[in-house]
Amino acid sequence: MEVRSEIFGQARYDKDKVALQGGQVIQRTRLQVWFIRVCSSILIWTCLVQLVAVGELWHPRLLNGFSIWSTLSARVEDAVPPPVILPPARNYTSNGFLKVSCNGGLNQMRAAICDMVTVARLLNLTLVIPELDKKSFWADPSNFEDIFNVKHFIDSLRDEVRIIRRLPKKFGRRYGYQILEMPPVSWSSEKYYLEQILPLYAKYKVIHFNRTDTRFANNGISLELQRLRCRVNFQALKFTPAIEALGQKLVHILQQNGTYIALHLRYEMDMLAFSGCTHGCTEEEAEELKRLRYAFPWWKEKEIISEVKRAEGLCPLTPEEMTLILKALGFDRDTQIYIASGEIFGSERRLAALRTAFPKIVKKEMLLDPEDLKQFQNHSSQMAALDFIVSVASNIFVPTYDGNMARVVEGHRRYLGFKKTVQLDRKKLVELLDLHQNGTLSWDEFSGAVRLAHEKRMGQPSRRKVLTDKPKEEDYFYANPQECLCDGTSCDDLLGPGNLNTTR
Repeated sequence: MEVRSEIFGQARYDKDKVALQGGQVIQRTRLQVWFIRVCSSILIWTCLVQLVAVGELWHPRLLNGFSIWSTLSARVEDAVPPPVILPPARNYTSNGFLKVSCNGGLNQMRAAICDMVTVARLLNLTLVIPELDKKSFWADPSNFEDIFNVKHFIDSLRDEVRIIRRLPKKFGRRYGYQILEMPPVSWSSEKYYLEQILPLYAKYKVIHFNRTDTRFANNGISLELQRLRCRVNFQALKFTPAIEALGQKLVHILQQNGTYIALHLRYEMDMLAFSGCTHGCTEEEAEELKRLRYAFPWWKEKEIISEVKRAEGLCPLTPEEMTLILKALGFDRDTQIYIASGEIFGSERRLAALRTAFPKIVKKEMLLDPEDLKQFQNHSSQMAALDFIVSVASNIFVPTYDGNMARVVEGHRRYLGFKKTVQLDRKKLVELLDLHQNGTLSWDEFSGAVRLAHEKRMGQPSRRKVLTDKPKEEDYFYANPQECLCDGTSCDDLLGPGNLNTTR
């Protein structure tokens, strides 16, 4: 019996072993079949792609009759983006290298980059990718390539100026080379750069402009160079794909909910400290702003009388003042308002009146998932780039202060077909606000006066105001680049006498 059991046990073992081996064989066979199928699919699609490519060259009549051919062609065309056709590189002998360090916030640096490209073109220089400000109030560590698409910037301007990513090593201090560092004179013309800067290249092969804000004049510049400034601003300076994608996501979310106003509420700590404007602040807040102003040596004006500046229209309007102004302009409580700014000084306490009057107030932090904004946190210029995209795309743009962001966005909106931009007359508005709040003007009188004062301040075509001896007070080129808003050499048809803006 024991022998018999051993025989049966052995038989069962052999049977299980065979079954196990058979299963392994089947599994291996299945893997082989799967592998063969994958390889065959790849081979077939490769052949089809090659066939389509050959077909594009030879257009065989036999294949043109089959719908599958057109379908495959369409799919391949969709999958492979068309090649980028670059303009031919400009052939010139470079007189040297121009290195620049931009100062200020995003939009101040943006305008400076446009100016420096134009200076490099004027003097036949090789431009090194600009360095961005990391020491200002915002202390943003972002480099040029963190905000702008470097490759597009270089490639799109190759027919005008040679741009390199970094200075050749042989010009470094390590090799004992001394670079001339200097700030060019503000509001300078072509003559200054040709007569004062260009001769310096005979001695110094590299010049470093360590300040770039407003170093090129608004007016008196040749049409060719003015249009180059526009080309850099409107075409060459694209944000990185990540910034563009998130900015367009914001725009899409807002547009799904209807039209929207972008309110650039420049009621932020740095602006209030710099301007000395404390209207509506507590004594403690006013003292905090004063301490901040004294902490930054390059903010030269220290002792400021806030009410005097406000009366002159030199202060950003407060959130409470903007509440009344928006209502006077005819916006109702269902208006969707996007707040394009950083942290409002006084936070939600100062936004309370505005939010009560206009419940549909949103900010990027409210519309996006925190994970979306994570990579941009602590990078003020990248966050400002998102606000820039949303502001340019808005149905109406309302800036509360005439700063760099407001002016550069206004210029973009003019370029895109004179999109509505409310250019607030702050001096007139402060006067009207005070009269209304002390009971002199009724609401109807106040709102009527506000509307009348802004009938011709909605971003319509207008000539840039020129003040030859007062460049700081004349209209800013990037807010109204009139030379770039028409096709001919003269914009008289667009900017006729009736459009002359004498109120600004």
